[in-house]
Amino acid sequence: MIDTFAQDVLKGLSAKNKYLSSKYFYDDNGSRIFQEIMNMPEYYLTDAEFEILSMQSKQIVNALHFSQPFNIVELGAGDGFKTFKLLEYLSKNNIDFNYVPIDISKEAIDALTKRLKERLPSIHIKPKVGDYFKILKQNKKSDFPSLLLFLGSNIGNYQEDKAIELLKLFNENMKQGDKLLVGFDLKKNPITIHNAYYDKHGITKRFNLNLLLRINRELDADFKIDDFDFYCHYNPLTGEVRSYIVSLRQQDVVLKKLNTSVSFRYNELIWTELSKKYSLQQIDELALASNYKTINNFLDCKHYFADSLWEKV
Repeated sequence: MIDTFAQDVLKGLSAKNKYLSSKYFYDDNGSRIFQEIMNMPEYYLTDAEFEILSMQSKQIVNALHFSQPFNIVELGAGDGFKTFKLLEYLSKNNIDFNYVPIDISKEAIDALTKRLKERLPSIHIKPKVGDYFKILKQNKKSDFPSLLLFLGSNIGNYQEDKAIELLKLFNENMKQGDKLLVGFDLKKNPITIHNAYYDKHGITKRFNLNLLLRINRELDADFKIDDFDFYCHYNPLTGEVRSYIVSLRQQDVVLKKLNTSVSFRYNELIWTELSKKYSLQQIDELALASNYKTINNFLDCKHYFADSLWEKV
């Protein structure tokens, strides 16, 4: 029986318009490359959200109106760099909470746990590796209120219907009165967005092509990385950045584990990622469509980014 990764790769590469799911970027090597992306000067998203969580932690916590103790459950915690400022504020002010970081990368979770225990020795941390929803179902049984964190504009990776579906699933695994803090990249000067995703350092290209290396490793495929390139495009009207891997020649790639091969035309595209940008009005509309009410939008000083606080209704 082939696993979900193999099934999804086969389905995507067999489609008329080829695609690969961006959720598979984040193997351990992909997670490391993404750290490099976040450190690029052009990649404003990290700094913008870091500013919000550094400067407005008090306002965010006050807006929760939670009794203590409460849970902070972070979906896709990564290295926890931005969240640290919120956790630091809570710890320094002796606010009683449990931090539950969730990630699919064990390497990322282990590194985060070690670093947090060193920097915030009093923190109550309950790290989890695996599927969001299995872990959220367990958390729903908690007697304490919960704040879910879905930061870093991860919601932008979903088309609207899928975003609503995901947010409703979060909602179903929350208790009445629980809250969700969602990161949104805002619509802005298209040049700023273009430079963040089509970087001159070639790091985003490596991030995308690492997905082919993962397929080589896990499915015994023979993608030749030098025969593929990277392209992305931002449409300021729809707010969508779309990323692609480009086949530089006509070629066949064998996937031995699946006992199949895939043919690529010269310049054929593999769509790898959507990264949607939102207006504040669109954020409110998405909250309503997903059974939440917007409590507040916390913005950075340039209004590049919003962490939007929602309550389950």
